[in-house]
Amino acid sequence: MPVALRCLTTQSDISGAFLFLLASLVAINFYYCRITYRMLRETVSLRLENETLVEHLQEERDRAQTADRAKTRFLAAASHDLRQPIHALSLLVSTLAVLGQRGDVPSGEARDLASRAKSVVSNFSGLLNALLDISRLDAGIVTVASEAVPLRDLFGDLRNEFAAEAKQRGLRWRVVDSGLYVDSDPMMLKRILNNLVSNAFRYTKQGGVLLGCRRRGACVEIQVLDSGPGIPADQQGMVFEEFVQLQNPARDRTQGLGLGLAIVRRTAELLGHPLKLASTSGRGSLFSITVAKAGAVQARLAVDTTSPVSSAAGIIVVEDEGDVLDAMVRLLSLEGHRVYPGRSAGEARKAHAAALAAGDAPVDLIIADYRLENDTTGTDAIRALHAHIGRVVPTIIITGDTSPSRLKEISASGSRILHKPIADEELRETIAAVCFAGKATSGDKR
Repeated sequence: MPVALRCLTTQSDISGAFLFLLASLVAINFYYCRITYRMLRETVSLRLENETLVEHLQEERDRAQTADRAKTRFLAAASHDLRQPIHALSLLVSTLAVLGQRGDVPSGEARDLASRAKSVVSNFSGLLNALLDISRLDAGIVTVASEAVPLRDLFGDLRNEFAAEAKQRGLRWRVVDSGLYVDSDPMMLKRILNNLVSNAFRYTKQGGVLLGCRRRGACVEIQVLDSGPGIPADQQGMVFEEFVQLQNPARDRTQGLGLGLAIVRRTAELLGHPLKLASTSGRGSLFSITVAKAGAVQARLAVDTTSPVSSAAGIIVVEDEGDVLDAMVRLLSLEGHRVYPGRSAGEARKAHAAALAAGDAPVDLIIADYRLENDTTGTDAIRALHAHIGRVVPTIIITGDTSPSRLKEISASGSRILHKPIADEELRETIAAVCFAGKATSGDKR
C-alpha cells in the first residue's frame, strides 16, 4: 500500500507500470491463497473422514470378531448336543444287537429299549427343530399374521398345558385371567409365552410361577414371574444368546438346549414387541413382553370340518437314498396311498407311466427330497414332474438343511417344507393339509 500511494502521488513515467505490477502481484497472491485454502480444507475434511472411516472399520471389525466368536461357540455347543443323542442311540442299537445275538429278545427289554430310543430321537428332533427355528428367523421366511388375540383364551391354554408340570414339580402355578385383546400373531405370541413359562418352571425349584398382564397406556405388558434363583445383573444380557445356560454348565439335556430365550428374543423383534428382563440373584426373575392393545372382536366362524373326498391319495415320491425311499414307500402304502417312487424324476416318471398303462393312476401330491443325485434339487424334480403330468399339484420338499439362504430358496418355490427327521404323525398331517384340503375345496379333479 505505501508503494501504491507513492506511485499515485509521484508524477513519474514508470508509476503506471509499478501500479500494474502491484495489482498483478495482489491478484496472484489472492489466487494462490484461494488454492491453498481449498487444499487445506480438503485435507482437513479427508482427515476427518478417514478418522470416521477408521472408527467405522473398527466397529465392523469388533462386530465381525464378536459374530465369529458367537459362531464358534454356537457350533461347538451344537456339535456337542448333536453328538450326545447319536451316541446314546448308537449304544441302544448295540445293546439290541447283542441281545439279538443271544437269542430272542424278551418283550419287556425290547419295549424298554424302544422307549429309550424313541426318547433319544425325540430329544434329537427337539434340538434340530430349535436350530431350524433360529435359521427360519434368520432367513426372514417367517410370515407374521397379526390379529386380535384374546388373552383369556391364550392364558387358559397355557394354564392347562403347564398344570401337570407344576403338579409334578410341586410348584404353585397361577394364571391371572384378563378380558383384554392384543394385536399380535397368535401362534408366535403363544410360542414366546410358552418358552418363557417353560424356562421359568425349569429353573424354579420351590415357590411358583405367575402369568399375568398389566395395562401400559395403549399397550399391555404380559409378565411371567418366577421364584427361581434369579440372574445376576452382569449376566442378564447373555441369557438371550444361543446355547447359553447359566444354571446348566454340564449341559444336562433335561434342562433344555439353551435356545428357548434366543428364539424368544428373535421372535419378539420380528413381531415388534419389546422384551424386558428384571431379576435379582436369589429373588426370582420377571420376563415380560409388551404388546399393543386391540379392540374386542366377534367370535371366529366355526371351522369347516367336512371330511375330505378320500382318505388316500396318489403320491409321487423322489428320494435318492434307497433305504429312505423304501421306508417312505412302505409307510405311505400302509396308510392306503398309491405311491409312484423313484430315485430321480426320471425314475418316478417311469413308475407313474407304468401305473398309468395298467389303469387309472391319479397324482394328488409330489414329495421330493431337496438334495438329489447329479447336483439336482427337489425343485428341479418337481418342475419336471409337473411337466410330465401336465398340471400343477401340491408339493412337499423334505430337507435336512438349516441354512437360512437355503430355507429362503425352498420357501420361494411355494412347496411345503418338512425337516428331517420326520415323525409319521407330522407326515400324515402335512399330507392331509396340502392334499385333501385342496380336494375338498376344488373337487376331486385329477
